Amino acid sequence: VIKVIKAKTEHLIEECLEGIVMEPQYREPWIVFDRDKVMNFDKIISEATSKDIRTGWSNPCIEIWFSSYFGEMKFHETSVSCNDYFSALFRKKTNLEYSKSDKRIYEHLTRFGNEERAIRISKERHRHYMEAKTILPSEMYSCSTLYTLVEEISTKSESNA
Repeated sequence: VIKVIKAKTEHLIEECLEGIVMEPQYREPWIVFDRDKVMNFDKIISEATSKDIRTGWSNPCIEIWFSSYFGEMKFHETSVSCNDYFSALFRKKTNLEYSKSDKRIYEHLTRFGNEERAIRISKERHRHYMEAKTILPSEMYSCSTLYTLVEEISTKSESNA
């Protein structure tokens, strides 16, 4: 069972910890967020990790993760350029207009893209940065660890099938 709680980025850890206390059946806490303009991006990831909260992050924005479904993770330093690029890529691959508020985005990504390829591309990019000793996630441009969350959900789904 997955429970989604929305909170401002600076309150994600606090909200997550509060949720664990209120509903202990949610044993694997995660926070998911983008770098965008988050000034304390690295600190949030470090603090969450120290409190046994797993993180799924994207730098600069979630659209970098979405792009990997279509086999691409081009370099973008800003959310604006990444979002613009993904919007054009999405239109090209799906013949649909991209909207951040599209509740069917996952359906579109898995229908027109490839989740296994997305995981592989994202893992490779993350591994590249780690091997290059780039420690700070804020310096890992065009990188996402959302593959870890997707793998976790997939593994849990398969074991419950």
